[in-house]
Amino acid sequence: MESMLNKLKSTVTKVTADVTSAVMGNPVTREFEVGRHIASGGPGLSWRIYNGTKKSTKQEVAVFVFDKKMIDKYQKFEKDQIIDSLKRGVQQLTRLRHPRLLTVQHPLEESRDCLAFCTEPVFASLSNVLGQWDNLPSPVPSDIKEYKLYDVETKYGLLQISEGLSFLHSGVKMVHGNLCPENIILNKSGAWKIMGFDFSISSNNPSDAEPKYTCKEWQPNLPPLCLPNPEYLAPEYILSVSCDAASDMYSLGVVMHAVFNEGKPVFQVNKHDIFKSFSRQLDQLSSMSPAVLSKIPEEVREHVKMLLSVTPNVRPDADQMTKIPFFDDVGAVTLQYFDSLFQRDNLQKSQFYKGLPKVLPKLPKRVVVYRILPALTSEFVNPDMVPFVLPNVLLIAEECTKDEYVRLILPDLTPVFKQQEPIQVYRNILLIFLQKMDLLLTKTPPDDIKNSVLPMVYRALEAPSVQIQELSLNIIPTFANLIDYPSMKNSLIPRIKSACLQTSSLAVRVNSLVCLGKILEYLDKWFVIDEILPFLQQIPSREPAVLMGILGIYKCTFNHKKLGIPKEHLATKSLPHLVSLSIDNNLNLNQFNSFMMVIRDMLSRMETEHKTKLEQLHIMQEQQRSKLRNQQPLAPQTIKATKDLTSSLLSNMTSMSMANTARPAPVQGSTMSTFPSSGPMVGSMGTSVSNGFNPAMGFQAGGMGMGMRPTGPSLYSGMATTTSTPNFGSLTQNQGTTGQTNKPPDMSALDNLFTSNKPKECTSLHSH
Repeated sequence: MESMLNKLKSTVTKVTADVTSAVMGNPVTREFEVGRHIASGGPGLSWRIYNGTKKSTKQEVAVFVFDKKMIDKYQKFEKDQIIDSLKRGVQQLTRLRHPRLLTVQHPLEESRDCLAFCTEPVFASLSNVLGQWDNLPSPVPSDIKEYKLYDVETKYGLLQISEGLSFLHSGVKMVHGNLCPENIILNKSGAWKIMGFDFSISSNNPSDAEPKYTCKEWQPNLPPLCLPNPEYLAPEYILSVSCDAASDMYSLGVVMHAVFNEGKPVFQVNKHDIFKSFSRQLDQLSSMSPAVLSKIPEEVREHVKMLLSVTPNVRPDADQMTKIPFFDDVGAVTLQYFDSLFQRDNLQKSQFYKGLPKVLPKLPKRVVVYRILPALTSEFVNPDMVPFVLPNVLLIAEECTKDEYVRLILPDLTPVFKQQEPIQVYRNILLIFLQKMDLLLTKTPPDDIKNSVLPMVYRALEAPSVQIQELSLNIIPTFANLIDYPSMKNSLIPRIKSACLQTSSLAVRVNSLVCLGKILEYLDKWFVIDEILPFLQQIPSREPAVLMGILGIYKCTFNHKKLGIPKEHLATKSLPHLVSLSIDNNLNLNQFNSFMMVIRDMLSRMETEHKTKLEQLHIMQEQQRSKLRNQQPLAPQTIKATKDLTSSLLSNMTSMSMANTARPAPVQGSTMSTFPSSGPMVGSMGTSVSNGFNPAMGFQAGGMGMGMRPTGPSLYSGMATTTSTPNFGSLTQNQGTTGQTNKPPDMSALDNLFTSNKPKECTSLHSH
């Protein structure tokens, strides 16, 4: 472990010392922080490329550094030639501005130890990517070592170089003079850019239609850094000391060959006998073997063959190359369109963005994330474009890892979460976000969910626009399972309830109830009973849709395995509320039947549960009595304790159902038989009757005596039981003595009790 730490320490120290020794004292370090050595490029891969940032703005840059120690072996005049050549190339690049040329952010600075300048952020040179690792850090960075060009990157890269040459030849009237993989830079987004103008040649007559260029004779005695790369030079450059725009096109043909052949040029050149090598090369080009171009894609093979022609006039020009069918690839065209977006109006851009979701899946992830995504997020500053760009950004987010999403996408999304103007745009943005809420809640860190994502949902629920409220209420259930419970309970549910109570829109009120009904399963039982069900009684409106929404919540809660409603709540709150709603005049027959079905289900379950409880209590009483019969006579204290226990059990049994129905006391001195002699129960008070809930039960005569009050206006106001609680438990004992346990229960006694078909008898009672 210690050796590993020492190795790491020495590596860090070496890199730090490397950077310090190379850049220390260079004026470029006043404005820029120089970071890690990442690549190499330029003529002979002589420039080391470091990542860096501008101190004032934290803007990311690439810092190109040429360490003068690399040329210590040369004589002073040779050193000066090399330095002058390198400086000339950077100064020329700084003067030129075009999307296909490497953008210089800070001009060349010279110090005693190095040359340095800053450009847009860079990944590597094409030469590095193709396997040339000179002047790279050791070990070679894995991202370069493992980098493989995708077809779309190759096609669009070559198209970009063709466009760059077109600009130089037609716009600036300049020949690059050293186009090769060393001088093609891949920026951080993957775009291919031209640099290395050390040997560029400007036209002698730029205003003329046919520009003329003066070419320098090849001087083999000069240091290599003072000469172009001969393996990419056109034959006429060496053999006839002439060049023009077609010479660059030959170089482009060799670059294309190298791209499809692992970085190898068409011919190897003997730099010690350059003229002989080029003479031999000329012969080989005149009768080129098909095997030379075998690895080049068939659709571009003929064009490459023409570019490598010995005769300059046969070679296609740069503008013609940009229009060949090989570059009509959907991916290349898409990338090209992105690069020209600044020229398009909003209508053109919106149409392009609408079709983009069909193209994105066809492109490699690296191209999408590092090439297309930055172009999309840059459009967030244009509010009118956000609804068209946002679906594409979220589509890319789906394919990103959580780390990539947090690092590359979330920082640009955060301001969009808070955007509320203009209202039509806000509505569209909100719809897009709500439809992708599962993605946002899955990949966004908890703090950002709390601070950015959920507040957007809350604002939607509180929005003045009915359409936005409806939209949010419809979509919330689709991602409710991803919301943490405290936020659900303390923030989301209160806002849904508030939207339901305060709105004047029937649609919002109904959708609020539907939304609540769908997210009940994510709430705990007692929160629903304490917060949701009481809230239903506060809803003021009585439209059928609202009533059915209320019924739906009751039904969902009642039937859900995890929730359920206790029988006490059913008896005292739920059923009374539902019964009162069921007879609302706004309900039609089907809606009324729906209410009654739920009410019957609730009654049935309440009856079953309470009946089961009473039966269990009865069994306990019977077991206790059986024990008492089989035991020896007990002491008075034991008998008293047993009676107290029985009394307590009976009290518990009756308290639930009769606690609130205390009967009036009997009037002294005016008792009478419970039923007239003609009633069916007078002569057979021991026969079985049913109470409507329990199996056949009998009534004892002494348990149903009635008294009369002196006066009373109504039919039942003058009657009171002589005992406050009927002894239902003792009645069941008589069933065994009657021998009629299988006989249907006689309901006539209860019928006579609750029907007013004997007005004369009641009148006579009053007359007494």
